[in-house]
Amino acid sequence: MDRLRQRADFLAVANGARVNSPAFVLQSLDRRSLGRDDLGPVRIGFTVTKKNGNAPERNRIRRRLRELVKRLDPVSMQPHHDYVLVGRRGALSRDFTTMLDDLRIAITKPARHTAKGSDNGSDKGRRPNPRPGPAASRKPD
Repeated sequence: MDRLRQRADFLAVANGARVNSPAFVLQSLDRRSLGRDDLGPVRIGFTVTKKNGNAPERNRIRRRLRELVKRLDPVSMQPHHDYVLVGRRGALSRDFTTMLDDLRIAITKPARHTAKGSDNGSDKGRRPNPRPGPAASRKPD
């Protein structure tokens, strides 16, 4: 199992499917869907944003996520896929065995695809409401 290190790889996975959990978000992408004949190993990346706390807290979240992946059976991950675990603040207080169960379920669960540009109820193609002009905003005399 390899690690994702380049920003472009993280961005590509962000456009793939995702599964939410209280402690993390699992993003996944089948590399073959990108038109590549990439038969390489499963790759995984970890990220924790600054809104999750200061540096020691973020590092602790990241270490817990890495340990989850180490303890996970590699056979359960789908071949030719990239995965990104996005840590949440709940990872600091959540029981480790519960997080491991969450990860096992997230990998086997059919993920919700949230690619940009797909028709997922967004405002794509809708007209914005016109703003009232200065004359329309005045009260009648």
